[in-house]
Amino acid sequence: MKRILMAVLAVLALGALGFSAEKIKAGFIYVGPIGDYGWTHAHDVARRIVDEKYDWLETVYVESVPEGEVETYIDQLVRQGCNVIFTTSFGFMDGTLAAAQRYPNVIFAHCSGFKRWDNMATYMADFYQVYYLNGLMAGALTKTGKIGYVGAFPIPEVKRHISAFTIGVREVNPNAEVHVRWIYEWFNPAAAKEAAEALIAEGCDVFAFTEDSPTVVQVAAEKGLPSFGHYSPMYDFAPDYVVSGQLVHWEKIYEDFLVKIHEGVYTTKNLRHVDYWWLLSQGAVEVGAKPGMVINPKYEDVLKNYVIDHPVFGKVSVYDLVFIRLAQMGDPGITFDPFQGPVYDRKGNLRVPEGMWMSYDALITMEWAAAGIVGPWPGEP
Repeated sequence: MKRILMAVLAVLALGALGFSAEKIKAGFIYVGPIGDYGWTHAHDVARRIVDEKYDWLETVYVESVPEGEVETYIDQLVRQGCNVIFTTSFGFMDGTLAAAQRYPNVIFAHCSGFKRWDNMATYMADFYQVYYLNGLMAGALTKTGKIGYVGAFPIPEVKRHISAFTIGVREVNPNAEVHVRWIYEWFNPAAAKEAAEALIAEGCDVFAFTEDSPTVVQVAAEKGLPSFGHYSPMYDFAPDYVVSGQLVHWEKIYEDFLVKIHEGVYTTKNLRHVDYWWLLSQGAVEVGAKPGMVINPKYEDVLKNYVIDHPVFGKVSVYDLVFIRLAQMGDPGITFDPFQGPVYDRKGNLRVPEGMWMSYDALITMEWAAAGIVGPWPGEP
């Protein structure tokens, strides 16, 4: 009852004032700490970039918000005068939708979800193309044929990334496997360390991961093993062992969205069909060990010397293949997709017929595991 009363009072106050696009106070709700050096850190870097760029914009944030308590924090931000609120975790989706319906004069944007409302958009800078490129490199670097992957939660986003990574691995090394261990945490360095060490014990010698710290990179480096950074540039944590990675530019989306609010293009009435799905071609993501370094120079020679007989390009080095595929996916025309058929799941089922690509809806609801993935896969059809 108390929350309902507070919501009513806030709605009345906002309604009296009206939605003003001239001055924007944007609140950001983070699932992790801004010091995680992963997902939340990357969002906060972007927040600071746009905050510093526009004098009509003020931003605030709350960090380490439990997913089940997002509505409480939204209430707080509304009371503080926020007229735009970004919620940045998949588990915030239903709470954000409920809040959007309670606060019709506030603009909401939810990251990585699929539910929208008149005043609630969705957005995502997705890594599946970049994971595929990392997979090409990983397939060339493994000596044991076993690549380790530390996964956070088995949700479609992470499953999509692991499968794209594995497709890249198998394109250059058809017999290689990607061994997965789930930790059921977005940020838990201790659990990530334990999972990485277990994968090393199983014979894995190259690593990728979804966990918001450089832990896996550091554990692999201690054993002299190569790895791929995640979300933020992790090159400095292991300059001799970080081969490449996934880098995000959330500021590209935040700037576009906020400027359109400021200019009156986006309002509290027209966001039901606004869904950002920005990839390499929009500049929202980047492949690299750090910005501008697609491949760590220490690994260039081994990738140049790893030559495969490719069904499309003939004899080609993995180094060249990475840049060919990067150009194909980075061009606005996009002439290649990692899930370009035929693609089979690990049970032998044809998931993408020859000549076809997966639709956006199929990508964001993906549950199956690509051929070559080893380990538990909750929700596997």
